[in-house]
Amino acid sequence: MNDSLRGARIATFVYFSLCGTLMGTWVVNIPAVEERVGITHATLGGLLVLLGLGAFIGMQVAGPLTDRLGARVVVPATGVLGSAALVLPGLPRDPWTLAGALLVFGFCNGCLDVSMNAHAVHVEKAYGRPVMSAFHATFSVGGVLAAVVGAATASAGLSPAAGMAVMGALGIATALISARALLPTAPIPVKAETGPVPAPERRRTGRRIWILAALALMVMLCEGAANDWSALHLKDVLGAPASTAAFAYGTFAATMTIGRLLADRLVARFGSMAILRYGAATAGVGITIVTVAPWIWAAFAGWALFGLGLSGCVPQLFSAAGHADPAAAGANVSRVAGLGYVGMLAGPAVIGWLTHMVALNHAFVLLILLCAITAVAAGILRTGSDRTPEPAHSAH
Repeated sequence: MNDSLRGARIATFVYFSLCGTLMGTWVVNIPAVEERVGITHATLGGLLVLLGLGAFIGMQVAGPLTDRLGARVVVPATGVLGSAALVLPGLPRDPWTLAGALLVFGFCNGCLDVSMNAHAVHVEKAYGRPVMSAFHATFSVGGVLAAVVGAATASAGLSPAAGMAVMGALGIATALISARALLPTAPIPVKAETGPVPAPERRRTGRRIWILAALALMVMLCEGAANDWSALHLKDVLGAPASTAAFAYGTFAATMTIGRLLADRLVARFGSMAILRYGAATAGVGITIVTVAPWIWAAFAGWALFGLGLSGCVPQLFSAAGHADPAAAGANVSRVAGLGYVGMLAGPAVIGWLTHMVALNHAFVLLILLCAITAVAAGILRTGSDRTPEPAHSAH
């Protein structure tokens, strides 16, 4: 393996960490921004929809753009733009300005998300073995880093805008410094002499991409529901103190990060289909335990299994989308990531709507069903086109 490929992998880790840090920095500053602007929780919830809308639009723009210009151009450019836009939500003093700031920041973050995933697909193809899950684990590490730095800047007395500006400046420098290590082109170019792809093959590829996107929506809906409702479940259903309930999400996030660090080795041994199928099944068992658990310790075990099971699912879906057609990796990843992001945003809202009719833990039955459907549909990853190909000889 040559140094350039190793450097490209390290750079990809850096950009995933950067993306997680940018989003995490915004998240830890939400309470301060809400107080500064003087809005209610309900108004903030509506404004956060614009953040998601901006991200979704950015994903659809960045995917085809990455295929056309190359990840080496688009990834650092979106990293710089995302870092520069980070300060915007910290500046407004009225809801309308904050709405525009969140739309712009979401757009830039969505562009970075898809372009770095498209580049990760190319790196994985060059390596000839699974490496995608570890990249997604680094995103989570970036969120932890943001929490630590956010606490430090707050204790130092910095305003949200100042703290976000500092992180944005560091992000710009990081994006620029890491740019040279990215792969200049896809490791397996599309040969011109092969001619256009026949229409039936294009239709098959398109149909499979939308199936992958639907599965991403279901898996990420489960993840979004856990993000917002895990702590409330322990507090409201099982009567846990707020300090104890907070560890529910921490347990879920920790096992998800650990699972993603281990998933690449498991994919190499058992295949991506097995990781998706048995991962979804494990998540289903975990959320079932949560649904029926009468004890706090059992609920913790359930949330831990839920995070562990879900951990390897999304990386396999993104990887499969990128490998389905190397010439359109960015566009395909943007479809899967975009619909998955819709699921992430919809999860908390759907569970909240269900709680108007049933108890919170009974609303989790929907998550059990989604995990079961994902496990049954995991056979979509069985075909050879979604397997990580052998690396090109020039890459070694």
